Amino acid sequence: MNATALLREQVQQAHGFLNATLEGVTSEQAHWTPPGTANPLAATYVHAIVSQDVAINVVLQGGAPLFATEWAEKTGISEIQTKPTAEWAHRVRIDLPTARSYAQAVHAATDAYLATLTDEDLARVLDLTSVGFGQMTVGTLLNRMVLGHVDNMTGEISVLKGLQGAKGYPI
Repeated sequence: MNATALLREQVQQAHGFLNATLEGVTSEQAHWTPPGTANPLAATYVHAIVSQDVAINVVLQGGAPLFATEWAEKTGISEIQTKPTAEWAHRVRIDLPTARSYAQAVHAATDAYLATLTDEDLARVLDLTSVGFGQMTVGTLLNRMVLGHVDNMTGEISVLKGLQGAKGYPI
């Protein structure tokens, strides 16, 4: 198995785990404000989706995000911010089934992009200094900012469910 095939398989699994962790989440659970400075589940989920949309469709492919094109006004998200703030996290509202449909479109776009990559493509250097990340390779961006980020957000969502007495991870 080559590196791109492994990465694609891992991202597919991460998407599946995120989707399974979201099973059974109600609107009340999604918008519940946790104690301390943690963000509500809805904001965490939106951040996971939107950041991947931007990483894949804008940063890596030089296009526009799905939320601004074919999914404009159809994401189920009240307000999209690419650089979320605490204030935004507490006011954003989602229609969970619609937002999950948008997420599936983002995941499909990610998978389609990953299917086109060669191992050599992973070594291409990106200059992301304008957004505070310096220089990194395509492989690093995909590994940390897509795969790692989905896993991190899934963990946060699991904890937010658990704090509300619901089962977090599906296993």
